[in-house]
Amino acid sequence: MKVSILHLYYDLMNLYGEIGNIKAIELNLKKQGIKVSIDNLSINDEIDFKLYDLIYIGCGTENNLEIVKKDILRYKNDIKNFIENDKFVILTGNSTNLRIDIFNNKDYKIKHLDKRIVGDVILSSKYTKDNIIGFINSSDILVSDKPIFKTISGLLKDDGICYKNMYATNLLGPVLIRNPELLEYILTKFIKSKDSNFKIKNFGLSLEKKAYDSYMNTYHSDK
Repeated sequence: MKVSILHLYYDLMNLYGEIGNIKAIELNLKKQGIKVSIDNLSINDEIDFKLYDLIYIGCGTENNLEIVKKDILRYKNDIKNFIENDKFVILTGNSTNLRIDIFNNKDYKIKHLDKRIVGDVILSSKYTKDNIIGFINSSDILVSDKPIFKTISGLLKDDGICYKNMYATNLLGPVLIRNPELLEYILTKFIKSKDSNFKIKNFGLSLEKKAYDSYMNTYHSDK
């Protein structure tokens, strides 16, 4: 199997080591014997979205986000078709704001807070048995009537949206490295979307799970 990934705005949207998410995706797909190609594209690049199976956009500064907002509108229809055709999109941090510019769906909106939220949060997830841990640093957050994560502790009230195979979360971390069960869930779904008969081997995320357990036992043993 071969998969093609687009790391979009890799240079402008890469705060907090968010490139770690794309590295985790690449490494664990290769562990399955899958050939992975990644294109790093940004402002003024010509993009043929038909070439890709997954798009990832990370978090950036507020100034960079404004630049990206203007540029990505060139691809409004392309990205909409990409998602409607059940291709995968992952957005983290303030790149979730871009979804509003593309779709203007009444179920999702950007909420401006009176103060900036900064700190770790813990949320429950319908996709994993383990709770989700992440970091938030924003005064503009994506809110939904149908969040995929429910708040257990922290200043963030619920989080995340999922539409078809598009996942968007305010959480940083990088969230896929800090939450190995979530990474495994998304990769399993992604692989099966390419080939439902593909035999998935154990992802071997024991080290990542130890890091997760260590964090929870040290800082949130009551959760």
